[in-house]
Amino acid sequence: MTIPFSRRRFLGGLTALAMLSHAPLLAAQSAPIRRPIPSTGERLPAIGMGTWRTFNVGSDPGLLDQRADVLERFFREGGTLVDSSPMYGSAEAVMGRLLERLQREGTVFAATKIWTSDEGATRGEAAHSRELWGIDQFDLLQVHNLLGLDGHLPTLRAMKAEGQVRYLGVTTSHGRRHDDLEQLMKREPLDFVQLTYNVLDREAEARLLPLAQDKGIAVIVNRPFQGGRLFDRFASRPLPDWAGEAGVTNWAEYFLKFIISHPAVTCAIPATTRVDHMQENMGALYGALPDPALRRRMIDELG
Repeated sequence: MTIPFSRRRFLGGLTALAMLSHAPLLAAQSAPIRRPIPSTGERLPAIGMGTWRTFNVGSDPGLLDQRADVLERFFREGGTLVDSSPMYGSAEAVMGRLLERLQREGTVFAATKIWTSDEGATRGEAAHSRELWGIDQFDLLQVHNLLGLDGHLPTLRAMKAEGQVRYLGVTTSHGRRHDDLEQLMKREPLDFVQLTYNVLDREAEARLLPLAQDKGIAVIVNRPFQGGRLFDRFASRPLPDWAGEAGVTNWAEYFLKFIISHPAVTCAIPATTRVDHMQENMGALYGALPDPALRRRMIDELG
């Protein structure tokens, strides 16, 4: 049977070919940017992936296929850290299904959260999440938004000592509870903290990021695009003519390279539902990063 030729089919084929070939080309041009986890020296790719909203798709076959393509592109471009939470609806179950489908269980740096006010439920919730993901051990368990912290954190320490989890941490988001997080970082031996930081939301620069460097705590950055609002505000503008000096070819790289160029930041976790957007996000994992002067220029440009 002869398949009729069409311009749409031809262009679609070219697009697919370009996307398939992009990852090997990136790898040939440069190595992915990796940052050490201070407590061990293990190095993580500086761009990870969040799952809030984007992977809460239940059992819808079409949406599962789309998310499988997004996740596969993430791994092929050199990503490893995937962050989720029991708070995110079906995201953990979806991640487990897709890791099994893609046979990528051994590729992922699996990070999730404890999210319950029942301070005695730490182990049970972690076990349930582990079952949903289909993995033997989490790389990172975090107390979500400091909820039930006083009970969960000692249990997580015990679980780490028992080899049930490799790293432990805490999270905040939307710039909330920075004072509480600062005091916690000063008194507790944490492997990771997760917080909001981007080119417009820079409160963390004042105390939290320097403190993380001083205490040897890895930093995961959430909401790098302000939940998409940075694109709404700025994506219609052309990139500044000096963007190439900062290693930037699109707005996703602009926002992400600003974040990961801060020396305290270990990994940023943008979320997306689209393969082309994932491709742009992962471009920030390669090439040059802005120096302090260019970082200042990036801030001033968006004034």
